[in-house]
Amino acid sequence: MPSIARKNLFEDIPRLLVAQAGILFAVSLVTIQTGVFRGFTESTSLLVDRSKADIWVTSKDLVHLELTLPLSFDHLSRVQRLAGVERAEPLIFGKVLWRAPSNRIESVITLGYQPDGVLFQPWNLTQGRAAEVQQPYRAITDVTNLRKLGLSRVGDRGTVGSTPLQVGAVGQGLQSIVFSPFLFMSAVSANSLLSAGRESRLTCSVQPDGGLDCVNRVSPKTAGADRPVPPRSLNASDPVNFILVRAKPGSSIPDLQRRIEAALPDSRAFTRAELSRLSQTYWRDRTGVGFILTLGAIVGAIVGIAIVGQILYASASERVREFATLKAMGASSWVLRGIIVEQSLWMAVLGYLPGMGLCLGVAQFATTAGVVIAITPLSAFLTFGVTVVMCVSSALFAIQKVNRIDPAVVFKA
Repeated sequence: MPSIARKNLFEDIPRLLVAQAGILFAVSLVTIQTGVFRGFTESTSLLVDRSKADIWVTSKDLVHLELTLPLSFDHLSRVQRLAGVERAEPLIFGKVLWRAPSNRIESVITLGYQPDGVLFQPWNLTQGRAAEVQQPYRAITDVTNLRKLGLSRVGDRGTVGSTPLQVGAVGQGLQSIVFSPFLFMSAVSANSLLSAGRESRLTCSVQPDGGLDCVNRVSPKTAGADRPVPPRSLNASDPVNFILVRAKPGSSIPDLQRRIEAALPDSRAFTRAELSRLSQTYWRDRTGVGFILTLGAIVGAIVGIAIVGQILYASASERVREFATLKAMGASSWVLRGIIVEQSLWMAVLGYLPGMGLCLGVAQFATTAGVVIAITPLSAFLTFGVTVVMCVSSALFAIQKVNRIDPAVVFKA
């Protein structure tokens, strides 16, 4: 019986190729749509997932990474003194205007971190050295951002305000699809760029209970705002967006979160997993990308079912006398159904393999444009399962035709 199924399948090669094209289209659409959705979701929390911090401390008003209120730099030392904290590092996240050598402008995000720290560092550097950011106004960016920034190689310069900024290194996979181009640099350089043209003044007064009530006022500079601001160390009044914390071994993370929020009343302490989930949920719900991509995958599966079903039904209709002969010879209905199902399984395998190969090639090409199509062994296996179910479901149309065959038809003229 397996030989009959294969003979029926390969007897009409043009028809087989049409069926395989439909399956390839369905496999490609399902795989790419789900891969883009997975890649998009993971990209929204890229910075959080790549960090080595146990806890991210931020404002209690945080909506997502880019939409939050800053903390003051003195919060860093207050967190560092808490019991159970092994290390704390600042992370500055701010948007500035980049001007390329061609004079074209681009909105970019400065990510200021501690170059000698361990909780947050750029990854997958392909050119240059991470130590470059220790120099004033040196940055690291993703290789896909060079063209957006009007640059061609490491060492090229642009300007932020009136400050020249040089790209000292590039990496791969450093960019999130939902944000403007990232420029990784030292916290000192990032703070200087973000505060250029502004000055802050911290005013403190002693309260009756002996505590200090401090207010940080930021105002435009009256002079010198058009000249490059030399980098300086951060002071207590400078804003930072996040404080990254590593807990001491054996410390309870939930207890440490509660101590941090008690010490900093206007803050929230998220674990890395919590903040990652918050970021992914925000972007997924805000954009509706999940619904759109899922709808595309469903359409692909429906198209595949329709094409394969039509091919199998036509094949069964053309071989009514052959199936009737088998039935007259004593073959059971299950044997005839098995022939149809095996044909569908062969079609699933022969359509899946080139389809998945095409998807892997597309995913590799997409990375050069900074688009992540996440195809994992698990997702590839699930797609194969979907393909098998799709093809076997398509066989139901032909099976209904075979079930109604009357063996007597073989004796009719």
